[in-house]
Amino acid sequence: MEPRRLIEVMALAEQMKNQTRHSWTSGGRHESVAEHSWRLGVLAYFVKDEFPEADMERVMLMCLFHDIGEAFTGDVPAFEKDERHEKEEERQVRKWIGELPEPYGDELWELFEEMKAKRTLEAKIYKALDRLEALIQHNEADISTWLPLEYDLQLTYGEKDVSFSSYLKELRRQVNLDSIEKMKREFKKSEKEPSA
Repeated sequence: MEPRRLIEVMALAEQMKNQTRHSWTSGGRHESVAEHSWRLGVLAYFVKDEFPEADMERVMLMCLFHDIGEAFTGDVPAFEKDERHEKEEERQVRKWIGELPEPYGDELWELFEEMKAKRTLEAKIYKALDRLEALIQHNEADISTWLPLEYDLQLTYGEKDVSFSSYLKELRRQVNLDSIEKMKREFKKSEKEPSA
């Protein structure tokens, strides 16, 4: 890639660091889109032994690029995102990819189409891990950052996405156990606090 164009691409990637997500870190600050994408790639790397038949390098590329549209639109939490948000994000990504030199434009467009269709094993793994990473992050954040709807969502989000894999179903079950334990601790703590 021509150096000036590469610097422009890096400027867009930098925007992913500036866009914050609904999720909080254990350190008490909002997580960035870039942090989520990076950690999702780490998660994919460490489950590669569970999917020897999958092209895990492709899964890691999906993890790296899946939220690039949020560099343009910002993050909209899953429980608020609707078709209008999806279409705008897709429009922005399509425009950006269309401006990339070859072979990057074609390669990334093919990757985004694969993620959207969710038919390949790689796309299914990426989507399940995307859901799981968000749940793990919520468990790591202070429960005071959770919205009331997230108590139920934490136990149901991503169930369909992991259903194709016994390993991912077990990972989801373990995440659920952590969520339940976190909620129990909060409930016990609130029972001990005197009412006003």
